[in-house]
Amino acid sequence: MTTATTALPRTAEAGRRKPGGGKVRALTRNRLALTGGIIVAVFVLAALLAPLISPYDPAQPDFQNVLAEPGAAHWLGTDDLGRDQLSRILYGARASMQVGLLAVVLAFLVGVPLGLLAGYYGRFADTAVSRLTDTMLAFPFLVLAVGLAAILGPSLTNATIAIGISQIPAVIRITRAETLRLKHVDYVAAAVANGGGDGTVLFRHILPNATSALIVQATVGIPAAIIGEALLSFLGLGVQPPDPSLGVMLSGAQSFLAPAPWLAVFPGLAIVAATLAFNLLGDGLRDVLDPRGGTR
Repeated sequence: MTTATTALPRTAEAGRRKPGGGKVRALTRNRLALTGGIIVAVFVLAALLAPLISPYDPAQPDFQNVLAEPGAAHWLGTDDLGRDQLSRILYGARASMQVGLLAVVLAFLVGVPLGLLAGYYGRFADTAVSRLTDTMLAFPFLVLAVGLAAILGPSLTNATIAIGISQIPAVIRITRAETLRLKHVDYVAAAVANGGGDGTVLFRHILPNATSALIVQATVGIPAAIIGEALLSFLGLGVQPPDPSLGVMLSGAQSFLAPAPWLAVFPGLAIVAATLAFNLLGDGLRDVLDPRGGTR
């Protein structure tokens, strides 16, 4: 009797726990993931608040302070036109986040439906989508992005489209694999037995349960898109001067590496910090949301 009475309150307390609370606690216990999440939050806030916190106009030259070293007036120094490096990095982070988020959204809008179609219906649909995916995967991600950007023309919008298209194959493969796994579970079979149509099964049972893997894929795709934007802008296929971009800043720093190394060091560190933070956050989310990730 004592055992039964003590077990009941525990059961009731467990029933009142919010779903997902254990996952949040597990994520906060992962120090690397927590550090990555904090850096991501700082990076995102800096990009959003750039017009408010930038100490100078990022495009305004100051010929009295050309190649000024980092100091009290210009914390990260100035470039060959006297433009403040900190302000340009803050605005460059906006371009990086824009490409990172919009490219992943584009890849998901195209890749998720194709992955669902291939995994659920199989046969001809699976063959056609898989061959398309294999063809795109024959080209390395950055090579494909550079080629598409060269065809579309140099601009931030075209760079976003090129990077988004280049990420579609990875999204298709993740979605297809999750669909193949989930369409054989009991609750999907029960939904079909109860007369659920294809749309109901796909969008009410399969897709919601594939969300965890897709979230992890997004945290992998965003840093790849940030690096892709920096590369395209470095090559002159992304953001066009005088608009600030981390890739544009690295490109302009090539001629001043000896007299002004800070022109390359600080934008490079910003790219490394942003991509590393997203990858750390993605690893933590993979451990919490997708326990099978570590065994793949």
